[in-house]
Amino acid sequence: MKISKVAATFVASFCCAALPVLAQAQGPRDFPDRPIRLVVPFPAGGPTDLLARLVGQRMGQAMRQTIVVDNKPGANTIIGADAVAKAPADGYTLLMAIDSTLVMNQYLYAKLPYDPIRDFEPIGKVATTPLVIVTHQTGPQSMQALVAQAKADPSALSYGFGTFTSQLSGELLKRTLGKEVVSVPYKGSAGTTQGLLSKDVTFTIDGITAAMPHFEKGTLRPLARLSTRSIPSLPNVPTLADVGVKLPDIDVWMALLAPRGTPADVVDKLSQALSQALAAKDVQEKLLAAGLLADVSSPQALRSFIASEAARWRPVIADAGIKID
Repeated sequence: MKISKVAATFVASFCCAALPVLAQAQGPRDFPDRPIRLVVPFPAGGPTDLLARLVGQRMGQAMRQTIVVDNKPGANTIIGADAVAKAPADGYTLLMAIDSTLVMNQYLYAKLPYDPIRDFEPIGKVATTPLVIVTHQTGPQSMQALVAQAKADPSALSYGFGTFTSQLSGELLKRTLGKEVVSVPYKGSAGTTQGLLSKDVTFTIDGITAAMPHFEKGTLRPLARLSTRSIPSLPNVPTLADVGVKLPDIDVWMALLAPRGTPADVVDKLSQALSQALAAKDVQEKLLAAGLLADVSSPQALRSFIASEAARWRPVIADAGIKID
């Protein structure tokens, strides 16, 4: 049977036109066929890094592929977030963001290089860690003692922070302690904890991951938590409200995202792997031991949560009068 030249040309044209469609259809089914890069906008050793390595390993096992953590610290998570926002939207570059990446930064910087809403595809919320006020064992023995010391001479006190959420908490706390309390920035939780161990600051405001081993040794002391959420590993630590200090309910949360335009079925596959990783009892136990609470959500729920958090924090930041540029 002979095929006419016109018919042959039509068939060839149809096949060529169909190739991109077929490639797209096969892509998600084959995803991932090479290692995935998970960008952490903090140095190694902190809670976000620990979370990324633990969850990334389990997600990789679920998808039978390697997930490699890439630490890109700096500029209040902006460097790492911007790198992911500009990466190819194929699911092979992901971001382990925190609340300031997606909520606070947009109110602090006049020219943020990424849009926290439009430049990312949410995959899911991952974990939450309550903020805790911590002192050296030789420092104030209670939150009441810290407040009394501040009233006597606030300029003699200083606090360390490694994220903007901690900085904002400190600025709000200074309304009670005194505006003369000195703020000392560090690069992430590991640096913040080391500063306190060296007694370079009076207290820190941070999640408890980096400080937990020092609580157990008795070298550091948790005074109060900034969240009404209980901390199973620190059941006797009071809330600020318990000791008469008024502050908004504050947690630090982490979320997994991909660049904008990542195919929906790739996002779904990543979301399923994330849920599977966080459902594992041993993963939950390891996170809990590090002061992190597994807190998974769907992509849609994360998108709504980010919007609600942005609406909640905008007036708080404006009222605090904090602006970085």
